[in-house]
Amino acid sequence: MTTLSTSAGTVAYNSRGSGDPVVLLPSGGHDQHDYDELRELLPDGIRSIGVDWPGHGQSPAGTAPSTELRLTQIIEELLESLAPAGAVLAGNSIGANVAARLAVRRPDLVKGLMMIDAGGFEDRGLFDRVFCALMSRPRFVRGIYPLFSWAYMRSRTAADRRARANAIAITRTAAGVRAVSEIWGSFNRPEHDLRPQAGKITAPTVLVWGRHDPLLPLRVAETARDLIPGSGLAVVDSGHVPHTTHPAAVAAELALLADSAFGSGSGMPAAKEEPPRRA
Repeated sequence: MTTLSTSAGTVAYNSRGSGDPVVLLPSGGHDQHDYDELRELLPDGIRSIGVDWPGHGQSPAGTAPSTELRLTQIIEELLESLAPAGAVLAGNSIGANVAARLAVRRPDLVKGLMMIDAGGFEDRGLFDRVFCALMSRPRFVRGIYPLFSWAYMRSRTAADRRARANAIAITRTAAGVRAVSEIWGSFNRPEHDLRPQAGKITAPTVLVWGRHDPLLPLRVAETARDLIPGSGLAVVDSGHVPHTTHPAAVAAELALLADSAFGSGSGMPAAKEEPPRRA
């Protein structure tokens, strides 16, 4: 595992393959191993870069709170260092929020955008704000995460179960539970809402969404698709983390996006295991 020093602390990343860069950003509470199966399925000509958020996986605790804006700064600095000519970004949940935010802020660094069950396009009622406030408390996060992760993962595969176990383990560490609670606290900030900025995204964009996501239902994906010019939507039969349930389906979408972004001919045929439904 390699590390990079940023203004928000040191983050760990892992690079595989050579060619056009694709950076993989996990959900909060998760680490880069969520993408292990997907990375094995990507075609030659792609350099995949997995990242661990501060306090997650191999990354030490951050030197500043892990808010959406701070994590965006980390990825901006990582891209400037590892892919200064630009990369395709694929992110899940807060990872997708960060990727979309960076696509608006630094279009020169984002050649293509895959948003997997992305936060920032949902209506937020009183229940949502109260729940995020509770999740900003480390003790609450640690106590609820076994049940909470069971609900949003909708585990079917060994990769799903591994991702859930890793998420629970992250919230058992002091650095991990602090980072997760900071992430959830930042969801209540006004800047969490990406809808006013979505029309500024110019990179080729595909949204991949779990049909059974209990956190961000399909109508959120449809809102994002309608707001982002030229974007497409692929629906997968999964919960909040489609790439551990059906990695081949998501890998096929990502390879096609990279082909569109770089014109490299790295695309691969659509997956047979669970063809995503285009919406």
